[in-house]
Amino acid sequence: MTVQERQVVFDLLRSIPAPGSMSIPELRAMFDQAGATTKLPEDVVLEEVTIGALRAEWSSTPHADPTSTLLYLHGGGYTFGSVASHRGLVTNLGSLAGVRTLALDYRLAPEHKFPSPVEDAVAGYRHLLDQGFAPQRIAVGGDSAGGGLAIALMIALRDAGLPVPGAALCIAPWVDMMLEGDSMLTKAELDPLVSRHELTRMMGEYIAEKDRTDPRASPLLGDLAGLPPVMIQVSSHEVLLDDAHRIAGRLAAADVAVRLQVWPRMPHVWHLYADMLSEGRAALAQAAGFLRERIR
Repeated sequence: MTVQERQVVFDLLRSIPAPGSMSIPELRAMFDQAGATTKLPEDVVLEEVTIGALRAEWSSTPHADPTSTLLYLHGGGYTFGSVASHRGLVTNLGSLAGVRTLALDYRLAPEHKFPSPVEDAVAGYRHLLDQGFAPQRIAVGGDSAGGGLAIALMIALRDAGLPVPGAALCIAPWVDMMLEGDSMLTKAELDPLVSRHELTRMMGEYIAEKDRTDPRASPLLGDLAGLPPVMIQVSSHEVLLDDAHRIAGRLAAADVAVRLQVWPRMPHVWHLYADMLSEGRAALAQAAGFLRERIR
């Protein structure tokens, strides 16, 4: 990282309107437009598919192992984000790991409240099993809300008696709908993108009157025994730092192999800015190495 790279990204993030000042349709449009500017691997092939009523997108490169895949669940506080907004992150991660990726457009709040995204994630995973992928060759991944959703998915699979995947990758996961991490306050001035106020808004749209302590909503509070190895990447400068630390501790206490990386002074999900930020490229490379190690 150069100081100049980091400053450019933080200046860019501080120049956009605060999420709390935008409507949900405006947030969705802005993030999709931003995602359209991200460079994709030159040799990537995209294929749009449907899983029931859900839209999804396969990506693959010529060197991808056809038997290994990453099911990716985008971030966006359960209210925005899409296959389009995260296409660059997902395809570059898949290319570096040498695996196929399936990015899922799960249903969003407030139109579709909890537990709709969990149900959709399970449907996406069942689709992979139906396509003949061995569970140990599947990884699930996600960032922010999608990172929490990846853990919630694995809990739901285990509880339903389905085989869990071979590994999980969680980037700055949001795992606590009670919003009780100390970093919600201690990192508030350092995080240009996420705030406790905005997470409270999104939580209200998503959970509504449902139980915030349900493990499918707050996997931090669930039984994590029997889950596969998990890699967590988070920045020291974000309000979700304590979510990452606490879920890593809970996983370790449940005898789950967990690898926690804390990257200093990065914005939330800095992987999205890999075109501009060398740390974004390095984090993707290390995450890809974990996936190669676990599912190829």
